[in-house]
Amino acid sequence: MELLKNTLNVVMHQLSNKKSVFQDNGPQQWLKKALTKKELGHIRVKYFKNGVLGVSVDSSTWLYVLSLKKEELLAELKKENPGLKNINFRIGNIAEPV
Repeated sequence: MELLKNTLNVVMHQLSNKKSVFQDNGPQQWLKKALTKKELGHIRVKYFKNGVLGVSVDSSTWLYVLSLKKEELLAELKKENPGLKNINFRIGNIAEPV
């Protein structure tokens, strides 16, 4: 029974990675061009849906810093994807899923 559970976990993980926001030309790549390496270490893209990019931030400090840069960042990211309408920053977990 444990083998089946492990197999299902592996399959589900692989399926979830197929439709990921971390594609070659996806939001993660846009952010790499617009943010510093230090800033990238404190965020994780959660979703991109209907023109809204959802980003988790690891602390209130970084939430504040990125919120100050939001308009500048939005303008920069719109160069990569004109369909982008807004960025939502929220405090949350930025660790890779297991």
